[in-house]
Amino acid sequence: MNPNINFDKGVIENFLQTLPEKALNLGARVLLALVILFIGIQFVKVFRKFLKKALVKSKVDESAIKFLDSFVKYGSYFLLILMIASWLGVDAASIIALIGSASVAVGLALQGSLSNLAGGVLILILKPFKVGDYIKDEKGNEGIVNSIDIFYTHLLTYDNKLIVLPNGALVNGSITNFTSCTERRIDILVGISYQADIKKAKSALEKMLKNTPNVLKEKELTVFVDSLADSAILLNVRCWSKTENYKELKAQITENIKYVLDDAKIEIPYPQMDVHINN
Repeated sequence: MNPNINFDKGVIENFLQTLPEKALNLGARVLLALVILFIGIQFVKVFRKFLKKALVKSKVDESAIKFLDSFVKYGSYFLLILMIASWLGVDAASIIALIGSASVAVGLALQGSLSNLAGGVLILILKPFKVGDYIKDEKGNEGIVNSIDIFYTHLLTYDNKLIVLPNGALVNGSITNFTSCTERRIDILVGISYQADIKKAKSALEKMLKNTPNVLKEKELTVFVDSLADSAILLNVRCWSKTENYKELKAQITENIKYVLDDAKIEIPYPQMDVHINN
């Protein structure tokens, strides 16, 4: 043992005597902190339910409700943890200063996430779409908007696939919203033979449109020559429908076109190639 090091036996004895009391106090504070954490979590859940009900009664858009709920959830949990840490003796000012000093590094590391957060706020404010809308982004992803969270928007396709899109990319790109309007125009191109009677074909197709349920009779309803293709005369069958009926009505009209032209003895040609062999 180094003779130059002196131990104060009184200090050691005092430490050992007070150790059980300090450990007991620390354990009690930790246990109480866990109780406060549990109560705080339950309070946050109750507050979120109350907030949702208040927003629903105020007829706030569903996408805005989900976004605000996510923001309140994570923000409340952060404040709760900060309060408990402060109560346990951790200097809250030091924590905030540490967070502030690290914010630049974190911001650089999480540029994408921050961009998505800003995108979520812009979607909430500008409302280019809402929950329940059918949209398509510039990359070809399309589906029904299932939810709009802080960082991501979830689309549900017709074949029940979930597409998760970052909000930042959605805001910075072009978006096609198919359901923002209550009515949509249907355009179907159909080819008829050059030997066919155009007037007869148009008359048969127009009659079919007038007799098809869910076609909006007060809107434009017409059949016209769209172009003269290589092997067929292309007719454009045009009408309007309610947005919610668009997909089913277009499929129904497409099928009826074939029946009507067959009944009118009008040929629907298909591409053919003549091959001549010289002997």
